[in-house]
Amino acid sequence: MPLVRLSGKVAGSSDPKRKERAEILYHLFSSGWDIYNANGDQTIKLSNIQNRILKSDAFVFCQNPSIEDYFNFASIFVGLQTNDTDLKDKPVILVNGDESWNSFMALIDHLIALGTIRQEYKQLFKVVEGSKQLVLTIDANYKEKTKLKKDEPDFIEVKGLYKENSPHNIPKRSVCVFCSASIRDTEYLDEGYEVGKILAKNGIGCISGAGKTGIMGKVVQGAYENGGWSAGSNVPHIIKMEGLPDGLNEFWPRANIYTRMEVMIERSDAFLIMPGGMGTIQELLALILLKEQNNDLVKDKKIVIYNKKDAKTNKHFWEPLIQIINSNQLEKYVEITSDISHAIDVVSNVAL
Repeated sequence: MPLVRLSGKVAGSSDPKRKERAEILYHLFSSGWDIYNANGDQTIKLSNIQNRILKSDAFVFCQNPSIEDYFNFASIFVGLQTNDTDLKDKPVILVNGDESWNSFMALIDHLIALGTIRQEYKQLFKVVEGSKQLVLTIDANYKEKTKLKKDEPDFIEVKGLYKENSPHNIPKRSVCVFCSASIRDTEYLDEGYEVGKILAKNGIGCISGAGKTGIMGKVVQGAYENGGWSAGSNVPHIIKMEGLPDGLNEFWPRANIYTRMEVMIERSDAFLIMPGGMGTIQELLALILLKEQNNDLVKDKKIVIYNKKDAKTNKHFWEPLIQIINSNQLEKYVEITSDISHAIDVVSNVAL
């Protein structure tokens, strides 16, 4: 029996989501699907998400999404963008009859216009209005295949893929910069370089997703060329696509994007969210979820969002995302600024 992972939580018998969920459960069960998280009571952990993806045959995201639902959806989106083989031929369905996902769809459209998402989202997932259309869509897109037991992938040989920085004392404090690896606009790239440079000059470590291109590559370059310490984590299938930047003092290979995030968060003292795509959204939402859970990984660690004003469009880069954060009463977990110098000052000061 194929297994579908159902998003969302149900908060008791009076929760308005309960009726919709019951209808979805009825139609899915009637169509021969087994359901994970049927009761809406499962809590996510970064360490086990990839295993849940592997075991699932399809993914359904219900109406009235929570911040956790946004994170789960962003995670699947990133997996599809990066050709995660565990997601190959697995239907992803969004139920949006009440238009409660519209703000997130608007965020995707906004980032497509700014160039950090290049895929048309209709190629990655299907949008339906209700439970009956959901079943027809999921059945039409599901391809049955034999499930194989999958061991953790071997880490690819990284020696020779990047030029190591000279030996360097590990700094007492480090800032993690979450950002785009695809932006090519020189104004954005110059700011990335400046971030790495200032962290280096202040004796603060620079942690990133170890991307070679875009803002991410420039952040590492800025730290490296100015005598700073930098480290990062990446996963085999992305390394094969993009390579690694020169100048890393430490590299922490991980099997999947979730344990990659976990080690970066664990080893950082503050977080700077720069312009990025769905991967950056995923990382920010993970930080907010961990804050909500009072997780020790993010205890007393500042999160600063750099809401850059784009010179070409005259729009603030993260405005649609900030609206989602505010509408979910999560603004207490982040500091927002449109001034890059102020953003760097804040994360630098809390990391000292």
